[in-house]
Amino acid sequence: MKTIDRRLFLAATLACAAATQAQAQAPKDTPWDQLIPKGWDPMAGFKRPPTAGLLSDSDPRVLEMMRELREVWDRAPTRPELDGTPVQLSGYVVPLEQSRGELREFLLVPYFGACIHSPPPPANQIVHVLPAKAAKGLRSMDVVTVRGAIRTQRGDTAMGATGYRIDAANVEPYVAPEPAR
Repeated sequence: MKTIDRRLFLAATLACAAATQAQAQAPKDTPWDQLIPKGWDPMAGFKRPPTAGLLSDSDPRVLEMMRELREVWDRAPTRPELDGTPVQLSGYVVPLEQSRGELREFLLVPYFGACIHSPPPPANQIVHVLPAKAAKGLRSMDVVTVRGAIRTQRGDTAMGATGYRIDAANVEPYVAPEPAR
């Protein structure tokens, strides 16, 4: 009888240790601002003169300012120390590769309309996602939660430059947290 009790105790201890290790490695909710290096200001160097608001969108000065902004944002710095870190990131879907209702590749962005309207967010706010299995039923700007190991990897897509990538990601519809009581 004591041998069986010891075996049960050992099995329970091992199961508990495995659950604790899995929980320690589980992705944590990652706020988008954690992807931005401290002190980086996406608008540095673009403080508008008082007349900037009076210019038309087709004014050559505005077009030049937008080109400069795009260059800076496409080179937005990432946080290399996050490379390989398990994350849980919620955001909006911008489809890249889709076939027969299955999404095989997409960008994850922090706000509605990003990458659809110009300009796209800085590269450190766009994550290239390759799901572990094709995601079904997702459309542009659907809200999802992505879990996986984030990598600092630059990419260039028709919808915007990316600073991060998550391969073999687990993709699920977003579920809002319960309100605190």
